[in-house]
Amino acid sequence: MGRPNWVPAGTDLDKPNAARVYDYYLGGSHNFEADREMARRAIELWPDLPAIMRSNRAFLRRAVQHVAEAGISRFLDIGSGIPTFGAVHEMARGIRPEARVVYVDRDPVAVAHSRLLLADDLLSEVVEADLRSVEDLLARPEVAELLAAGEPVAVLLVAVLHFITDDDEPARLVSTLRDALPPGSALVLSHASMEGRPDQAGPHQDLYRRTPTPLTMRGRDRIVELFDGFDLVEPGVVYLPEWHPDNPEGIGPHPERMSGMAGVGFLR
Repeated sequence: MGRPNWVPAGTDLDKPNAARVYDYYLGGSHNFEADREMARRAIELWPDLPAIMRSNRAFLRRAVQHVAEAGISRFLDIGSGIPTFGAVHEMARGIRPEARVVYVDRDPVAVAHSRLLLADDLLSEVVEADLRSVEDLLARPEVAELLAAGEPVAVLLVAVLHFITDDDEPARLVSTLRDALPPGSALVLSHASMEGRPDQAGPHQDLYRRTPTPLTMRGRDRIVELFDGFDLVEPGVVYLPEWHPDNPEGIGPHPERMSGMAGVGFLR
């Protein structure tokens, strides 16, 4: 079988990649057997993993639609992975056809895939940068241009801050981003949490310590603190399925099984 046209030349298809593994969890088609094998091993250790990933993606969709309906048409998606299955630009343009999106990821494989996929999209940009070097990220021309117009921007930090293991660093990073935002901007955030399942926090973090991307699960109070300077949209920071659900009856009796919390806030 030939190499698909979205795969950059020189990509090692026998080596799993986290962004493509995530695409597999979501039911996407931008992954290979090495990615699927890694996902299957992870699911053996954590059977809820695909459901958690899908719940997180569903939150992203609802949050993007919410801020787009509020009038925002500029999006900065940090830690974006590969914008394939239910990408932000597709979600946003269902409401705001003029929506501009800057995708940011530190993984060069994800960035290369993304640039090929979005090569013909004149309203989307892809930047290779690391959130941990937030000043450098903000100085990138594509990001600076997005912010320079003075129009509100939605910053998306979806399932990314738990990979910042220094406990004080997430608040610093978010506050730096906040201070660079135009008035009326929004923060869309989800974060792995031990709330509701404290007995699982240790095993879940142990699982990720075996990968190149260890994570730190945090409690609700610490996640709420990340919204300092933003007015939280009701119902505040809640379990992933509980944030503006499409069908409240479908949340189920144990939303805490999704092991993540999420919220949206608008800049004061």
